[in-house]
Amino acid sequence: MATASPVTFDLLATDPSSRGRVGMLHTPHGDVPTPVFCPVGTQATVKTLAPRDLKELDSRLILANTYHLYLRPGAELIARMGGLHRFMAWDRAILTDSGGFQVFSLQDLRDLDDDGVTFRSHIDGSEHRFTPERVVVIQELLGADIAMVLDECAEPIDRAYNIEALRRTHLWAERCLRAHTRPDQALFGIVQGGVFEDLRAESARVLSAMDFPGYAIGGLSVGESKADMLRILDVVAPLLPADKPRYLMGVGSPEDLVEGVFRGIDMFDCVLPTRLARNGAVFTPDGRLNLRNAQFKEDPRPIQEGCGCYACRHVTRAYLRHLVISKEILGLHLNTVHNVHFLLQLMRELRAAMQQGELAAFRQRFLARYRVADAQARRENRQAWGCRETR
Repeated sequence: MATASPVTFDLLATDPSSRGRVGMLHTPHGDVPTPVFCPVGTQATVKTLAPRDLKELDSRLILANTYHLYLRPGAELIARMGGLHRFMAWDRAILTDSGGFQVFSLQDLRDLDDDGVTFRSHIDGSEHRFTPERVVVIQELLGADIAMVLDECAEPIDRAYNIEALRRTHLWAERCLRAHTRPDQALFGIVQGGVFEDLRAESARVLSAMDFPGYAIGGLSVGESKADMLRILDVVAPLLPADKPRYLMGVGSPEDLVEGVFRGIDMFDCVLPTRLARNGAVFTPDGRLNLRNAQFKEDPRPIQEGCGCYACRHVTRAYLRHLVISKEILGLHLNTVHNVHFLLQLMRELRAAMQQGELAAFRQRFLARYRVADAQARRENRQAWGCRETR
């Protein structure tokens, strides 16, 4: 008999104009309203933000990276220090990915077989091996509220390879499930299958039968077109259990969050808002601003009129441009505060729209205003492999 999961999901409302859902994810470290965006704390830190900042932004769930923490400082050390929550001074919910995405993106530094994957550290070249069982042990040592199975994130358009990778992903999911023993941690399955609808449908059915407490959709935003990503979401989301959370991995651009929620996705993560902030780019309802541009040199306005984040309430575009051009750390911090606030606020607005049964109208208005140039969208796709950073 399956034991009760420490992470449960209540479906509170559905939007009549879409497949959108409003829910509540219950975890050992607090409740998380969904849909939710998870800032990425790759190495047990969301870059440039303190836990205090994240709480002021009302972030309820963050992601940390198994691959990076395994290599440095080590899962055993973190366990001796009281677990990941205590180690990073964060008392709200944490999700850890399996590390599989980072390992598979190493390409020439890894060797794969049915038992697991051998890889070389990007830090010092030392050799390591991940098996499904080992990845579960590492995540149990870290102690996150939600852990992920080891899966194979294959190149999305190679059908023959995706068939083989899917077989391995399902085999590994079963092994992870058998190996997982920590009673205060939930283990989620990951649907794979590239851009192929039949493979994705097969994966959704196989994993649903394993009765995980939640399901992720992996292998998207890894170079395929936006149209392909949305097409696959249209296929997969309805096949996943309605009473379990649905997590789209590595997706975080504002327009993709809106489209994902419209299709019934409950959870998202991505390094995009923090990475863009460190490069001087910020979100607004009218698209991105590159604060390095000379047009902002004497601009007295905030990043976004009416925004409630600390940066917009206190400083100007001109000052932020000065900080970015001068390579001052404060600029990276303030830009990150704004970008993370923007996505968390977008999630709040999406939840409100669904509670009013108006998600379709909200989506139309948002996408009409938030214009993304074709060239910029293509750059995002090329950079998407970094949405869960390898380095």
